[in-house]
Amino acid sequence: MKIKWVLIIVILFMLTPMVVSANQQTPIERLDHISDEALQMMKFHRYEDAKKLLDYFSEQFTSIADHESFSMDELRIVNLSHDEALEAAVSTNMEYEERISRLTKFRLVVDAITSSHQPLWTEMKDSIMTAFHQAREAALNGDSTHFHSNFNTFLALYNVIYPSMKVDVSAENIQRIDARINYIDGYRSQVFNNVKSQQELEGLEMDLKNLFENLDEDEADPSLWWVIISTGSIIISTLSYVGWRKYQGEKEHRKNRSRGHKE
Repeated sequence: MKIKWVLIIVILFMLTPMVVSANQQTPIERLDHISDEALQMMKFHRYEDAKKLLDYFSEQFTSIADHESFSMDELRIVNLSHDEALEAAVSTNMEYEERISRLTKFRLVVDAITSSHQPLWTEMKDSIMTAFHQAREAALNGDSTHFHSNFNTFLALYNVIYPSMKVDVSAENIQRIDARINYIDGYRSQVFNNVKSQQELEGLEMDLKNLFENLDEDEADPSLWWVIISTGSIIISTLSYVGWRKYQGEKEHRKNRSRGHKE
């Protein structure tokens, strides 16, 4: 419990609202700003304010959608991520980490469809690759505990950027990465001594590198750098804890199931 509160304090310290002049914003930029403000409200446990901002976003998005060149896939991805974010805002029992994860996911999706610069989700490259490298190293060393913990963290990070990826990355590339992830996740027990699983880990590493390297190398808008730093900090801090907790839960579940079989 103490670890959880330490992470929350780190999150609150690292994230500071970004001030943007509304008078200088286009309708598209306004959508981006609203999504960021909703994330900020959720961060400070101001759930009702977050909900109001999400409702306002929906109104604004609907009013300009017909005038912008959004694809049907983009509209669907935005609406789905918005619904998840709204559920997080109105839930009476959802954990704080999950609320933040959903609002961050929504924030990144909106940036992906509105930004003319390098999308924010690509700035998660270091965090995602670090978690994956640590998982692969643990697998090569036969370290089950650290493999599960780091792979769960990797999955949590990947899940946060996944909707945004679908805006910027071809379906073929995403399907290839998903296939490798699903194989490794489904055959975790074999990852330490199975040649096929080791090959999938190696192939996934190459696919992830290509995922980030093949995108445009545009410089991000300087006004967005603090958001980039903030987003990276909140995701890696909270989801490292979530990944570890998930592994502990799975470990306990396997232990209880084993006891049940013995009885």
